[in-house]
Amino acid sequence: MAEKIFTNTNDLVAFLGKEPEQFTKADVRDFIVKNKIEFVNFMYFAADHKLKTLNFVITNEEYLNSILTFGERVDGSSLFPYIEASSSDLYVLPRFCTAFVDPFAIRPTLCMLCSFFDRNGNLLETSSEYTMQKADRSFTEQTGMTFEAMVELEYYVIGQAETSDAFIVPNQKGYHESSPYTRFNEFRKECMAHIARVGGTIKYGHNEVGNFTYEGKIYEQNEIEFLPARVQKTADSMLIAQWIIRNLAYQRGLDITFAPKISTGKAGSGMHVHTRIVKEGKNQYISEEKLSDIARKTIAGFITLAPSLTAFGNMRPSSYMRLVPHQEAPTNVCWGDSNRSVLIRVPLGWTTKTDMSAKINPLEQQLNINAEYKQTIEIRSPDATADIYLLLAGLAVAAAYGIQMPDGLDIAEKSYVDVNIHSEEHKEEVRYLKHLPTSCRESATKLNEQRNIYQANDVFCPKLIEDIIHLLENYKEEKMNFGL
Repeated sequence: MAEKIFTNTNDLVAFLGKEPEQFTKADVRDFIVKNKIEFVNFMYFAADHKLKTLNFVITNEEYLNSILTFGERVDGSSLFPYIEASSSDLYVLPRFCTAFVDPFAIRPTLCMLCSFFDRNGNLLETSSEYTMQKADRSFTEQTGMTFEAMVELEYYVIGQAETSDAFIVPNQKGYHESSPYTRFNEFRKECMAHIARVGGTIKYGHNEVGNFTYEGKIYEQNEIEFLPARVQKTADSMLIAQWIIRNLAYQRGLDITFAPKISTGKAGSGMHVHTRIVKEGKNQYISEEKLSDIARKTIAGFITLAPSLTAFGNMRPSSYMRLVPHQEAPTNVCWGDSNRSVLIRVPLGWTTKTDMSAKINPLEQQLNINAEYKQTIEIRSPDATADIYLLLAGLAVAAAYGIQMPDGLDIAEKSYVDVNIHSEEHKEEVRYLKHLPTSCRESATKLNEQRNIYQANDVFCPKLIEDIIHLLENYKEEKMNFGL
C-alpha cells in the first residue's frame, strides 16, 4: 500500500501524521511543546459574522492543559445582541480538529476555532455552529445518509490602477483571465497556499467576470472554490479562508470586499453552495448515469424552502441589490441542467462514461473510470453576508424535507426550466415562476411562514429564528443609497 503523502497542508497533519478529525488534546499539547509555540488563540464566530480572537501566552504545561481542557469565559452580550448583559457569561472551548498555525503571527501561534457553552455546560442553543451540528445529525438520522457541501467564495481585490498599463481587460470580461491581463493572480495563489496550509481543501481558484477601474483604483473579482466536505468542515473552512484573505490583503496594502454588490451594472459577488449526499461512499445524486430520484427530491426541498433560505444566505440589504435580472444572479425559484440563470443548477457531472483524457493523450490507456462522485447540486442565491453555519443547516433541513416529501418528484418536475429566464423572448414561458424575496424584510416574512420546518426535530431553536427575523426586519432599507 502506497504511503500517504501530506504536502502543502496543515502543519499539524504533517507533524502528527493523522487527519484533523483524529486530533486529540494530547496531540495538540505535544505539537505546542515540541514546536515551541508561544501563543494559543481561541477564535469564535460572532453575530457580525467575523472571527473574534482571545490570546493566551503559554508559560507552562499546566496552564496549557487548563485552557485546552476547560476553555475560558467570554462576554456573550458583546458578541450577540440577543444576549442580555445581566446574564451574559459564556464558555468557549476549542475544537482540536480545527487547530492550525497562524501564518501571520510574529511569534509562533496556534489557533483553534471554539464552540459556545452556556452556564449549565450545555452547547449554546442559539449558537449558529451548534444549530448546524444538529441539522447535520438530524439529516443522517432521518435519511441514513450524509450531507456534504462545498462553496464558491467570490470577492473583489482593490488596488491602485496603473495608467501606463498596456494590458487592459474589457469591462466585465475578466472570467478566467491570465496574467499579465490580471493584476492579482499571484495574490490569489498566495491566499490559496495559506488556506491549504491551515487545512482548507481547495478545488481551484480563478479570476471572475467582474473587473473595472474607478477613481484611480482597479477592482478585480476573484473566486476560490473548495472541495466537498461534511458541513462542519466546510463552514469552518469558509470562516478561516475569509480571515486569511483579509489578513494577507492588509499585509500587501490591498483592499478586499466580499460585499454582494459594490456598483450598479457590475458583477456582484455570490457565495454559491454545491451540495452532495453520500451513503457508504457513493454519491446518491446519480443513479444509472442519470440524476437520481433522491437528487430530484432534494431539489424539491430547496425549491420549497428557497424563499426562507435567503434569511440565512442573504442577510444584508445589499444582498438584494445583487439578486436582480441580467446580473448573473438568480431571481426566480426554479432549477435546470447547466443553466446559470436559474436558482438551482445541476452542473456537468462527468457521467458520460467516456475517457476524454485518452482521446487527446494517445499514450494514456482507455480506462472505465467512474467519476459520478463529482456530481453536485448548486444553489446560487447565497452571498458572503450569510451566516455560513445557519445557511448550511438550512440546506440540510431543506434536503431532508424534500427527500421525505410525497410529492417531491412532482414539485421538481414542475419547477424545471431549460431556457434563460432573463431573456425577453422566454418571459411568457416562465411567468408562472415564483420570485425570490427582494428585501431583508420580505425574507423575514418568508422565514416566519416556514419556521416550523426549521424548528422540527429540535434543529433551529425558536429563539434563534425570532432573533433572525428581528434582525432582518429592522434594517432601514428604504434609506439605502446605492452607488460604488
